[in-house]
Amino acid sequence: MPRKSRIAKIRAVALIIFLSSSVAGLFYPVLTAETFGAKMEPLANPETVPTPPRRRKSTPRKTASRPAPYSEFPHRTKAHQMACSSCHKFPSENWKEVQRQDDAFPDITEYPRHESCLNCHRQQFFKGNPPRICSICHIAPSPRDNSPRFPFPNPRETFDLSSKAKNHTTDFQIFFPHDKHIEVVSRTRSEKTNFQNVFFSTGRDAKGEESCAVCHQTYQPQGDVEGEFVTKPPTDLGDAFWLKKGTFKTEPVSHAKCFECHSAETGILPAPSNCAACHKLPATWPKTDFDAKAAARMKINDLIVLTSWRNRDSSATFRHEFSSHAELECASCHNVLKMNTTDPATKKVPVTSCNLCHITATTDDGGALNYEVDERKKNPKFECVKCHLTFGKMPVPESHFKAITEAQ
Repeated sequence: MPRKSRIAKIRAVALIIFLSSSVAGLFYPVLTAETFGAKMEPLANPETVPTPPRRRKSTPRKTASRPAPYSEFPHRTKAHQMACSSCHKFPSENWKEVQRQDDAFPDITEYPRHESCLNCHRQQFFKGNPPRICSICHIAPSPRDNSPRFPFPNPRETFDLSSKAKNHTTDFQIFFPHDKHIEVVSRTRSEKTNFQNVFFSTGRDAKGEESCAVCHQTYQPQGDVEGEFVTKPPTDLGDAFWLKKGTFKTEPVSHAKCFECHSAETGILPAPSNCAACHKLPATWPKTDFDAKAAARMKINDLIVLTSWRNRDSSATFRHEFSSHAELECASCHNVLKMNTTDPATKKVPVTSCNLCHITATTDDGGALNYEVDERKKNPKFECVKCHLTFGKMPVPESHFKAITEAQ
């Protein structure tokens, strides 16, 4: 067969196959549906058929970046929940150097040595330049062993002055049984040092108020310093809240007060080396009436103020130095004998403690709580700001309604 004839025949066969495929494609949906017994609708006008939406290319969602690991040491991590003595050796070698010479006492005043970390974190010690894990303790990590460390959180008087203290929060709640101390702790002067000390009474019991004052005094009272507020308020403050001096009471921030009684010399348990007797990891941290944005706006850097404010589990705005408050005994508001410092429910001050001045039969009688509750009833978005910051946005608790009812 001539070459031209073969080419023409091949082209004819290809054309027939192409046309056959096209025709089969047109009838395929009908044939398929009829084959399976489906009822077919008449073909729609192609001009009226909507164009299917174009699929957008899926893009991976951006996830929030997690904090870089090994830049802090969380005691709450399960792997870290071991005996305190596994890492902390009592006493530290530098306890005499970091404490005031006249009042120095054996204590844990330095970070654990490298051996405490290497068993689990040897890989992290050699990863990075410098390794991130070194920044937990060292100010400027370097291969040299003499790289300076941050002050250890104890004693607090030294640590609070360091840059590391600025955003420091503890992992622990402190267990302190007030009922075992309230009637036996009093105030005396040590003949040796002439410093204020506490002791367990042998011949007489101390009054409750005397006992409270051993550990708790009004912090930064306005009477001793200039100005009414902790920091200078804006000129257009109006009736908005701004933290005032004399709001908080102090509490011991180091072991110094505790070790006056709990020492090797007295033999009173728990011993100073028994860290876990007082330092407890909470299951969950309770909600408090603290607004971090408000503290930042006031530019408060005092760690005692911030710590006290963060722990406020009742009214964030209650000021101890206010004249009417200062005249009250501690027991007027605090049920000290039932107080468990690791149980938030026992530390909360009940709203009924305010009934002498702030809870009345009606709003017309001047009760602040009455006014706030009445306004909330009128407007669900009303914020109760006379006493609260973050709690003021939450639903009014039943205890507040009950307190008003009992005042009627």
